[in-house]
Amino acid sequence: MKKFKIILFAALLPTGLLAQTPLPLDPAVRTGKLPNGFTYYIRHNEEPKHRVVMYLVNKAGSVLEDEDQRGLAHFMEHMSFNGTVHFPHNDLVDYLQKAGVRFGADINAYTSFDETVYELPLPADKPGILDTGILILHDWAQSATLDPVEIDKERGVVLEEKRLGKGAGERMQRQYWPVILNHSRYAVRIPIGLDTVLDNFKREQIYRFYHDWYRPDLQALIIVGDVNADSLVRVIKLKFADLRNPPGEKPRPQYTVPLTGRNQYTCVTDPEMTSTEAEVLIKHLQAPIKTTADYRSDIIKNLFNQMLGQRYTELSRKADRPFIGAGGGIGNFIGGTGIYDADMEAKPGELEKGFKALWRETERVKRFGFTATELERAKSAYLSGMEAALQEKDKTNSETLVKEYQQLFLKGTAAPGIEKEYELTKADLPAITLADVNALTRSYITATNRDILILAPEKDKAGLPDEQTVNSWMNAVAGENLQPYRDQVSTQPLLKTAPQPGKIISEVTDKSIGTTSLTLSNGLKIVLKPTDFKNDEILFTGFAAGGTSLATEAGYQSAAHAASIIAASGAGNYNADQLDKYLEDKQLEVSPYIESRFEGIAGRSTTKDLETALALAYAYMTGPRKDQIIFNGILEQSKAALLHRGDDPKSVFNDTVSAVLGNYSPRKTGPSLQKLAQVNLDSAYAFYQSRFADASGFTFTFTGSFDPAQLQPLLEKYLGGLPATHHPEAAKDLGIHIPEGKIEKNVYKGSEPKSTVILVFSGKFDDSQQNRTRLDALKECLEIRLLQRLREDESGVYSPGVFDNIAKFPQGRYSFIIQFGCAPQNVDKLVASTLDEIEKLKTDGPLQENLDKWRAEDKALQETQLKTNDFWLNYLSGTLQEQDDPDEVSHYPQVRDAITAEQVKTAAQQYVSGDNYIRLVLLPETSSRNSPVVPAPAVANQ
Repeated sequence: MKKFKIILFAALLPTGLLAQTPLPLDPAVRTGKLPNGFTYYIRHNEEPKHRVVMYLVNKAGSVLEDEDQRGLAHFMEHMSFNGTVHFPHNDLVDYLQKAGVRFGADINAYTSFDETVYELPLPADKPGILDTGILILHDWAQSATLDPVEIDKERGVVLEEKRLGKGAGERMQRQYWPVILNHSRYAVRIPIGLDTVLDNFKREQIYRFYHDWYRPDLQALIIVGDVNADSLVRVIKLKFADLRNPPGEKPRPQYTVPLTGRNQYTCVTDPEMTSTEAEVLIKHLQAPIKTTADYRSDIIKNLFNQMLGQRYTELSRKADRPFIGAGGGIGNFIGGTGIYDADMEAKPGELEKGFKALWRETERVKRFGFTATELERAKSAYLSGMEAALQEKDKTNSETLVKEYQQLFLKGTAAPGIEKEYELTKADLPAITLADVNALTRSYITATNRDILILAPEKDKAGLPDEQTVNSWMNAVAGENLQPYRDQVSTQPLLKTAPQPGKIISEVTDKSIGTTSLTLSNGLKIVLKPTDFKNDEILFTGFAAGGTSLATEAGYQSAAHAASIIAASGAGNYNADQLDKYLEDKQLEVSPYIESRFEGIAGRSTTKDLETALALAYAYMTGPRKDQIIFNGILEQSKAALLHRGDDPKSVFNDTVSAVLGNYSPRKTGPSLQKLAQVNLDSAYAFYQSRFADASGFTFTFTGSFDPAQLQPLLEKYLGGLPATHHPEAAKDLGIHIPEGKIEKNVYKGSEPKSTVILVFSGKFDDSQQNRTRLDALKECLEIRLLQRLREDESGVYSPGVFDNIAKFPQGRYSFIIQFGCAPQNVDKLVASTLDEIEKLKTDGPLQENLDKWRAEDKALQETQLKTNDFWLNYLSGTLQEQDDPDEVSHYPQVRDAITAEQVKTAAQQYVSGDNYIRLVLLPETSSRNSPVVPAPAVANQ
């Protein structure tokens, strides 16, 4: 009766009043504003437990820079980590690493046009660390020291970050960005800034930006996590009340991208561009979602995008597919604008055909709208997604919630909470009509404020159209006698034949890690790990040994492509389009894979959709489809990607790295037209069938929110019903591994003054939990030192990375990889510094404080990982593949805590001795003129 009264009251309200009802803030959030204008949002949330995420959000970005400050909003972000009142120099990062917070991976920040945001995740169960976190945020807000010495040291770091972004994409963006931004303030305030400013600015210039714009009336503190919200409110009121707005403060201008009413055309080429792309952008004013009417409009936009996206996907699968890929939809842009965007990648030499097809589908929607069946599917899918989100309302990650409140502060976008959003969706969705959705075409697909953008390789410039030609293409499409879209849906069941269920013949429990192992009558094995980490999430993966190692050399290319070809072709009774429509309103993903040593199925679903997910897995294993049209499309797309691949420096270098590290085995070198010519649909299909023909060799792992007893009937039906020959195979040792000895190779490609350095140490490995842990400690201790030396001391890199990889089979081997980008003239110096740090580890071992940082970071990471389904799925499946003891995870803390500096020193002597050392460097082509080293052979076409 109560519900009826509410509905009746709403019905009596004036329509306009009801439509403009402001959306409330989620009542779980504590919010307020201090007398100085400082805003706060605080919420208790226990996902993950004992963790808290804190953001300091500043309405200060690059758009506020004066001409002599271009790049200093971003530089200021860097300086916040290089000296504050309470944390001089690099003490802040040092302190956080000791607390288990990883620099870059955890603690981070970003600068955009309109905001600068600092991110600080911390343990919530250690009051001292939480208090220090508040102090750090306070220092960031207004207590950066801006030490001139630190500024000069950081110049090189920021310039190296800028260098990493250089290339074809950045060069072309500099040309078209001013046009599509209508020469607004945004067009001349790219956050990374200008070299002339970054190289030469004085402290006064950056201090002026900090003083003018880092102020409490433009700042918000957002804290979400396993904390006492009421207590934190009191702390914030006490700690942040002393922040001061500057005397005579500047008003914060609100810049926009003005709508001029004009249409514009831009065609940009570059020697290193590898494909021809076209995009149509139609700009509109766009306000944030604040009211119930806004929310309803946003639902309609989402339905529109879902249906249009499906149409473009279908078009890309046709036998005469007119482009490599395409898409379209309504979205956000910059400076208070939104856009209708339609974009596509053209087939080589077929820009006109592709562009017309792109615009034809937009014109078809504008002329005829969508169909009733499309809308009903889209509605069902949208509601399904909202139901899934509601189900996890108390298991939503804190990071997700923080970003909602960030948008509320920055743009005024309402954050009513998932319960309110679900309530609105349930109320609005049934009443949304085709007329509502189709009306968007009149609002968004207009003939003014339109930009057309063509991006293409420089060598294709002569054949590119001018504006008049492209307009004629659009006019020709407008004059065509188009037919309405026909929505074709299959009424057949997914499976061609129902499985004959098997039986569980054995059951073994492992109470130490909470698993149950089952064996089915067809020989298939299952490991179950029920959890409460999510309310409605089930993950699974199944594998069997063999993979492409069992393919002949002649059949390898077909085998390597087999899983992607089959996955793209549909399953069971459904082709790819029919399968998409069947799965549209279901919360699940299932995909087959074939790797070098294993093949299998991976998936995830909700409880409600688990049977469908298992049925789809059954279909992929017993009823794969062979679709010649899909196959032709995949080959065509792959060939197009190869046409200009040799012009892209990154691709050429990556192909060289793969070739060298794979000892030039044809299975490890880069893609080529010759290799694609070896891919045969019948061979790929036959290999795929052979790899999934024997269920007795498969082991499946399930983790998530399920009751094993309730799950067992489905397992018996769909996994127990899989056919088995009871002749499981083993993967072959092909003898492919990183070559031994010392190798140095330079690759000369690209015009930008930038280099990439990869140093590889490798060799045989005696696999054990202790040795793996020693290698991990070595990796982290070296990375800490390289971050300090190469970045902080020498200002030569932005972000050095150290990685290790261990394989137990077919041979115990490891690789230890160091990678960084830098200026070409600094390569030798930085490599020497890197090798010097390695030598110090070999002779002196790591500093104890660095070993302690690794231990703290690893402990914090594991505490969080152990509470996720993804970790347990990968861990359990990995231990089964590697034939390790699954109870190792229980012993790991003791193994980690027992690692000593002396053991890491020994590990350095053993694993980075230099006996097997490969140095690979990407250099610009101009460097080859001054070097006696012979350029690396082009491997893209090997």
